[in-house]
Amino acid sequence: MTAAAPSRRAAPPGDSRLALPVVASDLVRPSLRLVPFLVGATLWTMAFAAAAPLSRFLAHDLLGLSPGARLGSAVAFFAYEVPNVLLLLVAVVFLIGIANTYFTAERTRRILAGRREMVGNGLAALLGVVTPFCSCSAVPLFIGFVEAGIPLGVTFSFLVSAPMVNEVALVLLFGLFGWRIATMYLVTGLAIAVLSGLVLGRLGMEDQIEGWVRERRSRPPTGGEEWLTLSERAGKGVESVRKVVGKTWPYVLAGIGVGAFIHGWVPEGLLAGIMGKQAWWSVPLAVGIGVPMYAGTATLIPIVQALLAKGAALGTVLAFMMAVVGLSLPEFILLRRVLRPRLLVAFIGVVSAGILLVGWLFNAVL
Repeated sequence: MTAAAPSRRAAPPGDSRLALPVVASDLVRPSLRLVPFLVGATLWTMAFAAAAPLSRFLAHDLLGLSPGARLGSAVAFFAYEVPNVLLLLVAVVFLIGIANTYFTAERTRRILAGRREMVGNGLAALLGVVTPFCSCSAVPLFIGFVEAGIPLGVTFSFLVSAPMVNEVALVLLFGLFGWRIATMYLVTGLAIAVLSGLVLGRLGMEDQIEGWVRERRSRPPTGGEEWLTLSERAGKGVESVRKVVGKTWPYVLAGIGVGAFIHGWVPEGLLAGIMGKQAWWSVPLAVGIGVPMYAGTATLIPIVQALLAKGAALGTVLAFMMAVVGLSLPEFILLRRVLRPRLLVAFIGVVSAGILLVGWLFNAVL
């Protein structure tokens, strides 16, 4: 009896490699490679569920601190938020690391190339949500967009959206505050990105881009995109966790420490008076404080949580958060190498105005 010939595995489209025969080991190995990630997901779920009871045990049972005391409240807040935020951050960065293997910088440029106004602005803002760029790392890609001939307003929509409405902010906001606040942040952030791009595009300030950027020609792609298996993409997710979480965890702990201090020692009436709805000047004050700062979303979330718990108005807090992640001094310094002063001032003014309007609107209707 003749044995059946092994089937052949087709190479991905455009791959010049010969098709290889598929044997049983080819089908088993990818599954075995995913086992560590399934085990990790199980351990993550167990740890996330245990965060709340462990924080109460540490603060009140082990250390003997009273739940009503300031120190007990602050320690319980810190003990709960550290594993909570870090676990959420690990999960988000891992999943986004996998997603980013599909949304490379070159692919993003190709998607936006040739798009007209409005459609291009909306698409650029949406792409800013799913691409892994903070306010500083988005600037080199902004330069690439300009070199590729993408309209200036469209590039600005991406530049505003990428740091402000990033995926880490949305998932952390959803996990800590629920879908309502996360959705409001998403919608208003995208609106600011789209409208800012439209306004800046209509100003006709293309001549305010530095000459060396306009003179450079767009470089064609250097080759086909890398074809990765699912386990290899998961490995990219682990690599992202090592890079991002490995660099940001001290700042996350610092942010949680600030939030714990606010939670335990700052009186509610004080913040309600300074950052409440009645104080119209609280929104521009929050934006003015936020712009010079440079912090990641994961660092800000615990501070935002503590501010809201102490009576700060939602619009004021969101305006502060948007100003920190969407406008920062390091970003301005990098942009100055690309934009002349008039266009840079216009960019800062338009985005700041959008953030102010969002803050005042939320304080008025909520």
